[in-house]
Amino acid sequence: MNIGIYIYDDAEVLDFSGPFEVFSTAKRLANNDWQVCLIAENNTPVMARGGFSVNPHYSFVDHPAIDLLIVVGGAHTVELEKPAVINWIRETAGATAKVASVCTGAFLLAKAGLLDGLTVTTHWEDLADLANMFPRLNVISNKRWVSQDKFTTSAGISAGIDMSLQLVAELGSPELAELTAKQMQYQWHKNI
Repeated sequence: MNIGIYIYDDAEVLDFSGPFEVFSTAKRLANNDWQVCLIAENNTPVMARGGFSVNPHYSFVDHPAIDLLIVVGGAHTVELEKPAVINWIRETAGATAKVASVCTGAFLLAKAGLLDGLTVTTHWEDLADLANMFPRLNVISNKRWVSQDKFTTSAGISAGIDMSLQLVAELGSPELAELTAKQMQYQWHKNI
């Protein structure tokens, strides 16, 4: 299974590093065939928030087929104005089994027309903007993540870790998710 995490300039560091840690830890513990990679528009370093320089594994043109696409948040407004990015997200999501967003990554999924009619969430600070920009979404608060159909959206930053653990439970097993959280010494905040 190929897990692709889309990153870009000014992406929130924990939005991509948290899920990367969850899935790579789960892979190690289960000794399974999951491949976790970072994908950027181009095969050049990405300057995430705080000046954190990251080398993507792949670009839009050379990544393997993706089974789970994760779109992260951050300073996302520039990304919304890039047709190549929105089209890639739309096309890639169409071929995946699951799609997820962390924080304001939901804006990118919404711009690609993937979330119309679905119940979604994002960072608490951006809930009203998401609802106003995309009135076809049912935007809710007070949930760490929301799943509907093949789409899962999470609230801000650290909520992406919780969502990723839930995806490990679904794609692997609940026991693997619990073991992963324990290995990370992380208290998993489940949606109850």
